[in-house]
Amino acid sequence: MNATPEDDSAASHRSAPYGDSGDGATRAAGTPSAASIRLDGVRKQYPDGTVAVNKLSLSVPAGELVVLIGPSGCGKSTVLRMINRLIEPSAGRILLDDEDVTETDPVQLRRRIGYVIQNVGLFPHQTVQANVGTVPRLLGWSRSRIRSRSDELLDLVGLDPSRFGRRYPHELSGGQRQRVGVARALAADPVVLLMDEPFSAVDPIARARLQEEFLRLQEEVRKTIVLVTHDLDEAVRLGDRIAILSQGGRLEQYDSPATLLGEPASSFVREFVGADRGIRRLAVTPITRDLLNPLPTTPLPGSLPRVALGSSLYDALATLLTTNADETWVTEGSEPVGLLSRHRILSIDYPADPVG
Repeated sequence: MNATPEDDSAASHRSAPYGDSGDGATRAAGTPSAASIRLDGVRKQYPDGTVAVNKLSLSVPAGELVVLIGPSGCGKSTVLRMINRLIEPSAGRILLDDEDVTETDPVQLRRRIGYVIQNVGLFPHQTVQANVGTVPRLLGWSRSRIRSRSDELLDLVGLDPSRFGRRYPHELSGGQRQRVGVARALAADPVVLLMDEPFSAVDPIARARLQEEFLRLQEEVRKTIVLVTHDLDEAVRLGDRIAILSQGGRLEQYDSPATLLGEPASSFVREFVGADRGIRRLAVTPITRDLLNPLPTTPLPGSLPRVALGSSLYDALATLLTTNADETWVTEGSEPVGLLSRHRILSIDYPADPVG
């Protein structure tokens, strides 16, 4: 099954204000800091005959965050590792922009691709600062430049370099180690960032905070990111698009979170996203003006809750339920622009599932 996004402009990106190309030379102004990815008929078959991925075709526009998700054993981590050639594909092509990665030196390729894994993989005998500077050091950067870049990235991921730079991994919490892992992956300004279950090893509270901070970070650096997860809520929250895979790396659907939840392409997808997909759909549906009742001509109680225009219907419903209110002010900046009722949220007309 082939999949090409309908609108490559959905994640138009800006060049990073910092960084290096793969050979250690400063990246020229205007050179993109993100690359598109195209998988063309990619297959992985192991010597025992097991087919992990079979003829997968998928396009990821530069600057987008695409999530691979599916049941255990569907080949999603295999796909990730074929992109940076930790696993060699048996057939097909993988292109970064127009460059076939199977014809590129794998060591040089991996220095251009950031990689973040579940258990981080920091070097325990090195300081945080030294860990972040791993790839720049391999690229031959000067010591002062590595130090400056490490400090810059630690600050970017929310770790004060003067406080954390000289610590060792065992002196950090799980969430802090994960932040260091992300900083290390970004150190040489890679064109692609691969993330394999990056937040699964931390507790739910830390995971939610890391996801929020990661979205903020992506707004800053706007990399092309392929992220593997088993958590559908995480996929919906983070992904510009989600690719659902079934056994053998078969692509069942590749769409935006809202489309995937609202219009499952098959019974497999419908079952995978679950009967509660209507609730999840609220999390990716923004509050828009057409959903609002007009401002009243008579005063309403000042105790009504408030939500911001553009926030999710899920957030609005949660606000109404926790305050036991039937309506909420919707504001733009500090000014009310209308009212949103609980009834309006629950009566939105979504496509019905087929019967039987």
